Amino acid sequence: MPPDPQTPVRATDVLANERTYLAYLRSALALVGFGFVIARFSLFTREVAELTGRKLALNGSASIVLGAVMALCGIATALFGAWRYAETARGLRSGRIISLSRGPVVVSAIAVSLVCAAVAIDLLLVR
Repeated sequence: MPPDPQTPVRATDVLANERTYLAYLRSALALVGFGFVIARFSLFTREVAELTGRKLALNGSASIVLGAVMALCGIATALFGAWRYAETARGLRSGRIISLSRGPVVVSAIAVSLVCAAVAIDLLLVR
């Protein structure tokens, strides 16, 4: 049976939507913070190499690029979360349930996997 648009929106549904939005924001902040840590990793490896007298194989530019990509992923996550919150709120007001389509899920999973693989490779190459 389709939902009745005349049924008032329940507080639990609205609050769940707000909690989900806050989870998107926390994830976005974590991605930006992780990007900053990755970008600064090259500085740390240079200092350790200088203290130990070792020569670095790479100049650390990969860490800076990966850090910037992670920060951009954080920005995209915040924007997507805001869009998703507004879309879900609109659906709740009209009595519809708007589920997340498969496309954004697959794209975000692939993007995060690629960035994680790049970070792992970068860590393996820095010796």
